[in-house]
Amino acid sequence: MSSHKSSTVSSAVPSTAPAAAPSDAPVRPQVRPAAEGWQQAVTTEGRPLLQFKSPRVTQPPVHLADLSLAERQEKLKELGLPAFRAKQLSVHYFQHYTTDPERMSDLPKAGREELVDALFPKLLTEVKRLATDKGDTIKFLWRLFDGSLVESVLMRYPGRITLCVSSQCGCGMNCPFCATGQAGLTRNMSTAEILDQIVQANRVIAEGGLGGSRRPAEAGQDAERVTNIVFMGMGEPLANYKRVMAAVRRMAAPAPEGLGMSARNITVSTVGLVPAINKLAAEDLPVTFALSLHAPDDELRDDLIPVNSRWKVDEALDAAYNYYRTTGRRVSIEYALIKDMNDHPWRADLLARKLNQRGRGWVHVNPIPLNPTPGSIWTSSEPAVTREFVDRLSAAGIPTTLRDTRGKEIDGACGQLAAAE
Repeated sequence: MSSHKSSTVSSAVPSTAPAAAPSDAPVRPQVRPAAEGWQQAVTTEGRPLLQFKSPRVTQPPVHLADLSLAERQEKLKELGLPAFRAKQLSVHYFQHYTTDPERMSDLPKAGREELVDALFPKLLTEVKRLATDKGDTIKFLWRLFDGSLVESVLMRYPGRITLCVSSQCGCGMNCPFCATGQAGLTRNMSTAEILDQIVQANRVIAEGGLGGSRRPAEAGQDAERVTNIVFMGMGEPLANYKRVMAAVRRMAAPAPEGLGMSARNITVSTVGLVPAINKLAAEDLPVTFALSLHAPDDELRDDLIPVNSRWKVDEALDAAYNYYRTTGRRVSIEYALIKDMNDHPWRADLLARKLNQRGRGWVHVNPIPLNPTPGSIWTSSEPAVTREFVDRLSAAGIPTTLRDTRGKEIDGACGQLAAAE
């Protein structure tokens, strides 16, 4: 996913032959992935370029959220201040969502601003905020310390509030249908940059900036802070593994060390970095794991998700199943339905067969109609085709839920984040 966006992002070109369709399958067009309006970076062999490592660029200054509580206490001692100030500062940031020294009256006035400047360097500056008519979805455009742009999306649902966070400036996975991948990877985001998206979103909620319908009072207290996190914003989370895991642990850490969130309400997604999936399974963190699959056959997925040239469909599914076996947490399979490209009935059958071969009850499939990006000729599947795809998975015993396309009208839905001013 890219930090700078061109006006057209992707296209599709018809193929002369179907992609491994069974001989008895009805004749359906087979569209193949191809970039349109931008030049997809390729290797000397002509394959899409994959960037697994962040370029060597300047990282943001160390922020309180980069540190554990013990490390914050040590930092205060280095500054010649008592260690207990670390807890006070942590309360202000993680519970009151503020870095304003004027609101920190429990700190000595002398030297307060200097202390705040030292531990709370400016990480994210809000450039633009777009909201849906109902006000229940907000897309934020943030400028980072080095001028890089990233986006996050805040969504209210009855009884919960979800934030879709970014983990990289741009993305190195080079998927042709995703707006974020066009400019490649600028750099990894720091742990604190990831967390600051949540803290700033919580501040907006506390100020009444998120509208939408709320759960009736008699049904229980409605959420008035972010309760759910999905790493489905800009970037490939598992390519920024160390910082993402540190951010997740800080999200789940009790206040005031962290945000005191439930790890089970945090979803980490990937396009299929198999070694990192297996590493995640061993973390002893009960997060939800989501695999962005989008095609069950290697022929199509090699072009649709270029990392498939490194780790094939079955390898990615084996790693996902290993995550379930290791953690006991059911895995989500994300599948963007693209008209005449990956929505053929035989592909639904193939996906169900591959999932069932590994067992029952370990996986849940989330098909989602493709969210269009400006200038793209790719489009979502027809409603009847979508229904058949979902019905075939369900008939095969695969729990399947058609995903919400929240935020589409503000280019805030999955695959649309491009960070344009």
